[in-house]
Amino acid sequence: MNYAATLAVLVVLAFWFPLSERLGAQLGIPEAVVASTLGALMTFGLAALIVREQVNRHRAHMANLTAARAQVMAEPEDPRSYFLNGEHLAAMLLRVGRRREAAEVIDRYARLGGARESEIIRLQEALSSAERRQRRARGDHA
Repeated sequence: MNYAATLAVLVVLAFWFPLSERLGAQLGIPEAVVASTLGALMTFGLAALIVREQVNRHRAHMANLTAARAQVMAEPEDPRSYFLNGEHLAAMLLRVGRRREAAEVIDRYARLGGARESEIIRLQEALSSAERRQRRARGDHA
């Protein structure tokens, strides 16, 4: 179900809500049953929209990640190749939870001659922060 179809279903549900409530009352169906059924359908529609948005956002992140990796593979010795649309490859990896790979990218970036020290420090701090969050989530307090 694409975005337009989902939106159309929600519009139809919103339009038909009062009409279906009257029809249900005429057929002897309690108003609460009609309202809860339509509410459940609308909740399903909202959930579908939210899930669709998250999936699309994840796809976009993965597409950017793939493009950034290809850019680094094409020119591994150019510090600028580690950036795509102003974002560093390691930051993209951290966003999708790939800390080990991000650490490797940070190490490779740090060894380059034209790499900025401030960017390296910022990335290392982001990596440390992600690792602390993971340890806290697992229950390790060390």
